Amino acid sequence: MAQSLALALDVPETTGDEGLEPSPYEESEVHDSFHQLIQEQSLRVAEEGLELLPLGLGRGDQTLPGLEGAPALSSATLRILASMPSRTIGRSRGAIISQYYNRTVRLRRRSSRPLLGNVVPSARPSLRLYDLELDSTILEEDEKRSLLVKELQGLSAAQRDHMVRNMPLSLGEKRCLREKSWSPKGKRRHLQGRSGAFSCCSRLRYTCMLALHSLGLALLSGLYAARPWRYALKQIGGQFGSSVLSYFLFLKTLLAFNALMLLPLLAFLVGVQAAFPPDPAGPVPTFSGLELLTGGGRFTHTVMYYGYYSNSTLSPSCDAPREGGQCSPRLGSLPYNMPLAYLFTMGATFFLTCIILVYSMSHSFGESYRVGSTKGIHALTVFCSWDYKVTQKRASRVQQDSICTQLKELLAEWHLRKRPRSVCGQLRQVVVLGLGWLLCLGSTMGCTVAVLTFSERPASGGQGVEALALPLVVSVLNLGASYLFRGLATLERHDSPVLEVYMAICRNLILKMAVLGVLCYHWLGRRVATLQGQCWEDFVGQELYRFMVVDFIFMLLDSLFGELVWRLISEKKLKRGQKPEFDIARNVLDLIYGQTLTWLGVLFSPLLPAVQILRLLFLFHIKKASLMANCQAPRRPWLASHMSTVFLTLLCFPSFLGAAVFLCYAVWQVRPSSTCGPFRTLNTMYEAGTVWVRRLEHAGSGASWLPWLHHFLVENTFFLFLASALLLAVIYFNIQVVKGQRKVICLLKEQIRNEGEDKIFLINKLHSVYEEEGRSRPGRTQDTTEPPAWHEDGGDQKEPCNPRSP
Repeated sequence: MAQSLALALDVPETTGDEGLEPSPYEESEVHDSFHQLIQEQSLRVAEEGLELLPLGLGRGDQTLPGLEGAPALSSATLRILASMPSRTIGRSRGAIISQYYNRTVRLRRRSSRPLLGNVVPSARPSLRLYDLELDSTILEEDEKRSLLVKELQGLSAAQRDHMVRNMPLSLGEKRCLREKSWSPKGKRRHLQGRSGAFSCCSRLRYTCMLALHSLGLALLSGLYAARPWRYALKQIGGQFGSSVLSYFLFLKTLLAFNALMLLPLLAFLVGVQAAFPPDPAGPVPTFSGLELLTGGGRFTHTVMYYGYYSNSTLSPSCDAPREGGQCSPRLGSLPYNMPLAYLFTMGATFFLTCIILVYSMSHSFGESYRVGSTKGIHALTVFCSWDYKVTQKRASRVQQDSICTQLKELLAEWHLRKRPRSVCGQLRQVVVLGLGWLLCLGSTMGCTVAVLTFSERPASGGQGVEALALPLVVSVLNLGASYLFRGLATLERHDSPVLEVYMAICRNLILKMAVLGVLCYHWLGRRVATLQGQCWEDFVGQELYRFMVVDFIFMLLDSLFGELVWRLISEKKLKRGQKPEFDIARNVLDLIYGQTLTWLGVLFSPLLPAVQILRLLFLFHIKKASLMANCQAPRRPWLASHMSTVFLTLLCFPSFLGAAVFLCYAVWQVRPSSTCGPFRTLNTMYEAGTVWVRRLEHAGSGASWLPWLHHFLVENTFFLFLASALLLAVIYFNIQVVKGQRKVICLLKEQIRNEGEDKIFLINKLHSVYEEEGRSRPGRTQDTTEPPAWHEDGGDQKEPCNPRSP
């Protein structure tokens, strides 16, 4: 018969007030009684003649084979390790019932009945390395459940529901406890409710509530299904990875920005002017369809452009004003100053956009560099990525592809870190990068000079197809240069795909910003002087509209010929079976370029954000269809963890800041047209606020605080510089706080790693002391199963022997 194992591991009992029982989530109280379970099992083994079966082969002090590089430990040491708190699985159902029984007793203030703290737990967290049979404890668990039910019946309904709801048990156990703890009166009410004994008013009320609830859920489901990215984003992320997904997430962000910008413009400018249309200055041309490309013709006489808006005070009490005259509203009406509304609405819109953009950038920075982030940890991705709430086959397939792509990206990043580069290879890479940058800067300068030269031609009326010449030239140069940069990136052979994308983004960004700088000088420098006596604001608005339309057409042609035709050639002619990859850098810069055009032209065309929204919606569906049909996943997967932050940063500083400087110069320095627009009688657009303040000062003392507010907040530059400094300080402090938290997390991780090494050291010392004492005791064989000796220093305190002592 196998020799029985006698475990004698004494752990000091916890002292304290037993009336203060712990929370069921605290594991420390359970760990204190592990020795009792071991003693119970040892007695049971001795009585029944059974043997605790370790997972390894052998018995007694036989050394078990360990992992590669790990020390081999004996079965006694492994038994001690199994009794450690970190090796337990968790609380069992019987322990939870015992703890909640004690809590209900304390709530009812019944101190006469003994607590269950002294009762031997029916089931404890299972120990590793042992095969323990605990089926005989079911009766004890049922007894404790019945005691818990009795105590629950003595509580109020609110306390009982709260107690049962917070129990860490399954729904079936909670439902069983709730049904058993009902009083007879409550059971009768429950049976009556289930049998349908309700009054007509109650039935009608419940029916209306259910109908409204169902209607609300249907509306929410409809709104959720109406979003174009409802299912597409998960599918794209699963098949193409986070790098391609970052482009579509950025497009979704731009949709939100344009929608927020369009709402105040529609409410305070477009809607008001459409309600009080001015008299037409001449014959209105008919719609021919060419306006969709050129932006002129019939669109010029609509709320689409700056020249349509009047410079008068709108009021429902009077008709359109006479020549240069102001409408004098009747008493009690509310006048609406259109020049002031135009100026302040544009300013408030840009200020709101700036705040949201800075907040989005800081939030994205916090998400990308989140402290304690588990992104990139292979074990969590393998074991904790699956969502068990997914039941549909299509959704489970998408989730499976997503997890597979994440693992590929993590492994690719890990291999990239482990791959060294020689000194000769690094020198060659530096030389190739230098030559590539020289060629890129030279091509950028050539494109800039070509745009500047072509823009010097005489300005046309902006009504025919010839007006599309400059947008066509700029779009061709942008597309050709982007393909040149992509070819250079192929020759450079970057080791990191992330570095390759960042290089392409920087080169395309320099090109587009240089071209836009030349165009801004062309619009506010040359055309303002050339188009004196005409509405130059309408010309600039039409130019920007044409640039957006032509750029959209070229993006569609690029998706058609650059992806579809290349896929057909590769599959039909070359027989390679490889599809082109999605160019993230060029497509993202196209989005930033289009959004910059929108911000540049919103002052001259208030409905340009609506055009951008339609453009982005069409672009989302077209790019998604082209991606699924014509492109393949990146050959070298890479983890785009910071791409959203980079995109928002580029959108904020080069794009939005440049557009803001352009519009501020147009408002403060450029003289408006004298024939159209709300500022036709002023020297600058900014004077509309000054004229309004003067009228308030002459009106009386009732509104004297408004001129003071305008003087200190608008005219005084100190407030502007102060607000800018505070904004930059907030951004800087947020960045520094995140950096400090990341440094603290690194130190804590290093400390945890050191503590793990300390534990390994102590375990090795414990094992060595046990072996030495086993050899020093005469008559002891290698099959002994007793743990290391423990001695008493007095009283009930028991401490282990010093591992350092011989």
